[in-house]
Amino acid sequence: MQLCAQIDILAVGWSMLLEELFGGVGLEVLKAGEGKKLDLFDEIKSEIVFSGRKLMFLLVDLMPGQIVPEHRHPHEQMGLCLKGKAEFISNENRFRVEAGMFYWMKPNEPHSVKVVEESTFLDVFSPPREDYLALTKRRAHLRLE
Repeated sequence: MQLCAQIDILAVGWSMLLEELFGGVGLEVLKAGEGKKLDLFDEIKSEIVFSGRKLMFLLVDLMPGQIVPEHRHPHEQMGLCLKGKAEFISNENRFRVEAGMFYWMKPNEPHSVKVVEESTFLDVFSPPREDYLALTKRRAHLRLE
């Protein structure tokens, strides 16, 4: 019985520590459009949905003919094409990405995107993109600061 009491005390202590570190509510829900808006590469509309210590969710809306110029960043990137179609280019490799398809890029991988039809992508970065956060001029919907 004494061991059970010690486990209960540890569980309560752990819960209190988590509350202290991460704040009250551990869950938040947003609709698309409620995040912090930013323009990338001068004309690409995007929205930081959530950003925490280790991950960032970014919705990106692209129009046919738009091009995301070649770039690289020290963040791991993966995502999901929610709608539309685009060509992802990395070095000599070209991939057609369509609605329902997932993608992944290692850190510092040079890549660009040519949009074939109106598209929405959910990009996930780890760690969060500090440069995007700086563009918002305030930390929108950040968790675990």
